[in-house]
Amino acid sequence: MWSLETFGRVRLSKHFYMRDFLYSEISGFHGIPNVPDDPELAIENGRAFCMALMDPLEETFGRVAVRSGYRSRALNRYGNENRLNCARNDNPLECHIWDWASGDSAVAGASVVIPWFADQYAEGRDWRDLAWWVHDHLPYSEMWFFPKLAAFNLVWRPKPWRTISSYVAPRGMLLRAGERPAENAGTRARRYADFPPLCGIAMPDVAAPQSHVIESEAGNRPD
Repeated sequence: MWSLETFGRVRLSKHFYMRDFLYSEISGFHGIPNVPDDPELAIENGRAFCMALMDPLEETFGRVAVRSGYRSRALNRYGNENRLNCARNDNPLECHIWDWASGDSAVAGASVVIPWFADQYAEGRDWRDLAWWVHDHLPYSEMWFFPKLAAFNLVWRPKPWRTISSYVAPRGMLLRAGERPAENAGTRARRYADFPPLCGIAMPDVAAPQSHVIESEAGNRPD
């Protein structure tokens, strides 16, 4: 049997645990539990997301702050119906419900802030500098940028769409699926020439997370 405590302790990648993605202001204020319908699938998709995208960000820029991570179907539905900035559950762009689909339709994502970049953004740096860095270095599927703190939705899919959109000027689609970037590789690289090297932070040598084992709460307690 799963408990939320056991679920939250599952390690998704070198640097992230499931608990890092479970906090929700909507859940806390409105009393809607953020409980998965399919914990196994949420972990499977969340693990792929963290290993492909979140770990490289953490090892390049230092701490990555999760603004909004996993949402259960019930929580996301409540947020959408009450106009709390949640897309419909069946919206193809909804990335927070990690246990919605599997296989080629799988999706996992989070709204994140990179403090290293947010400080520079506050001084007027162009959000596209970060967008193009991610595009050129990581296997993302979608990115959506927001005005506050240069927060952005970062999405993983088995077959990436490779789209970039923004609510920050210039608003709209920076890159559509299948398009060539408007800026060539050299121009893009000059934008982020002062960025740290990819995965350049010296991190402790830790093993990749092993497959989780489901145990009862009683089984986890010492005698």
